[in-house]
Amino acid sequence: MDASLAFPLLVALIGVALFFDFLNGLHDAANSIATIVSTRVLKPHYAVAWAAFFNFIAFMFFGLHVAQTLGTGIIDPHIVSPAIIFAALVGAISWNIITWIFGIPSSSSHALVGGLVGAGFAKAGMGAVVWSGLLPTIGAIFLSPMIGFLLALLLILVVSWICVRQTPFAVDRSFRLLQFVSASLYSLGHGGNDAQKTMGIIAILLFSQGYLGSDFHVPLWVVLTCQSAMALGTLFGGWRIVHTMGSKITKLNPMQGFCAETGGALTLFGATWLGIPVSTTHTITGAIVGVGAAKRASAVRWGLAGNIVIAWVVTLPAAAIISTLTYFVVQAF
Repeated sequence: MDASLAFPLLVALIGVALFFDFLNGLHDAANSIATIVSTRVLKPHYAVAWAAFFNFIAFMFFGLHVAQTLGTGIIDPHIVSPAIIFAALVGAISWNIITWIFGIPSSSSHALVGGLVGAGFAKAGMGAVVWSGLLPTIGAIFLSPMIGFLLALLLILVVSWICVRQTPFAVDRSFRLLQFVSASLYSLGHGGNDAQKTMGIIAILLFSQGYLGSDFHVPLWVVLTCQSAMALGTLFGGWRIVHTMGSKITKLNPMQGFCAETGGALTLFGATWLGIPVSTTHTITGAIVGVGAAKRASAVRWGLAGNIVIAWVVTLPAAAIISTLTYFVVQAF
């Protein structure tokens, strides 16, 4: 695949990127709705429609800092070619499908980052990597679940103290309503951070082909198309992972669900504002573990949580290896 690309092939490659965005919504639907489904506040199909709407409108509330990071801050934008983008997407999509089949809540974000790094390395070695953008992203693998954990833990302690004089029935009724707010906030954070990753990929592809002129930017049509693809993916839902996130890690009541979603949403808002492409999966998992641990340590299935952490660590190198091999195969033809 040459550095220059015929228009039909460019459109096809953009289609592959949007397919990844769709899978991101499908794979990560659990992040937005697992708690509201597991607490039976909303039935699954209503919950995904709710989440999809807020996924779509997220671009109205956030800048495009994450798209800028993905487009220019992971690998050197001057070495980007269609072959690199294709290989990166194949690496990310392949890993997403593998983890979706096995119901593992891994990170679509870090799969894409791993795909970019692997393809960039295959073309230009370690000099392709922009460490100032990659290192904060790798750091977020560990920090985002920790921050989600701590915020959710703090929230549930504060909320429990505020509600100490209320009856369990009154608390449950109040937080069933409040979960609509917290689920909306988390879906906004999810759409704001995750959809921007595909925007960055499409924008850097267009930039490498000379369609954006001399300055990198994200066209409005790319923003709207990526938000739509993610919202559509969320509508289809990722039921295997919803089950893992919503019930296998720990049992949740509406108050715990509210605290987990709110703690996770605050983490995503901060990361998106800073332009760091974090994992919504990592974040909500950390928050769910936090609310479970607030009840008692034994309420969390630590074995399962440990397996999820292993999947997190493996995601970036696994996607990188797949994308590296894909790049070499593409270049052979």
